[in-house]
Amino acid sequence: MATLTGIGKLDRERLAAILRGTKGTVVVAQAAAILSVSPSDAAKMLSRWNKKGWLSRVKRGLYVPVPLEASSANVSLEDPWQIAASLYSPCYIGGWSAAEHWDLTEQLFRTTVVMTQLMPRDRNPVIKGTTFLLCSINEKKMFGLKTIWRGQVKVSVSDPTRTILDMLAEPRLGGGIRSVNDMLLNYLHSEAKNLDLLITYADQLGNGAVFKRLGFLLERHAPNEHIAVEQCAQRLTKGNARIDPKQPAERLVSRNRPI
Repeated sequence: MATLTGIGKLDRERLAAILRGTKGTVVVAQAAAILSVSPSDAAKMLSRWNKKGWLSRVKRGLYVPVPLEASSANVSLEDPWQIAASLYSPCYIGGWSAAEHWDLTEQLFRTTVVMTQLMPRDRNPVIKGTTFLLCSINEKKMFGLKTIWRGQVKVSVSDPTRTILDMLAEPRLGGGIRSVNDMLLNYLHSEAKNLDLLITYADQLGNGAVFKRLGFLLERHAPNEHIAVEQCAQRLTKGNARIDPKQPAERLVSRNRPI
């Protein structure tokens, strides 16, 4: 555990310049450019300030400032969304993390869901006590996003409709189909409700299971949504899809073809 120790005047000036010129996180290349030094020298400075407790190392070459009130550099991530934007870009915050942001659920999830164009080996990294769930997605599926500010950092997050779509495509991103159903009902009673847009998004995503799950859930829990149910029925693809891939299949519902 690094404890806070003093640094000289020159180091204070250099560190202050870096913090002014960065937004929430610091990488070696940024520090080198701001200080007009080589990447090697910048890396040594960042490492030294980390050992003295003024920066906290998140990952090799990535640091975050330590709050002045902290007694050591062993601090938890102040905002996991900022870290996700730094480590996994191009990416967006999705699933239950986005659902929490848009008030589609009152559940509290400790893991941050990140949809990224990268192909990370570790899909469940734990960074300074914060767990991430990483899901790879190709560039063509990066739509339906909003840009928001987290402090001084711009972060992409799926809009409410895209959030519902992703969870219908992969119920695990919403904590399972029962949780997804609850979020869908909250969506239907929110100002964000736009089933025409949801159908359009689903067409763009090209995942037939979405229409099966959506049609199935609407028929049982929102039967007044006749138009959306019929639109789903018109788009049913061949084959069966589990209502929740993580749950056992008990019976076949032939109308929507989920198991």
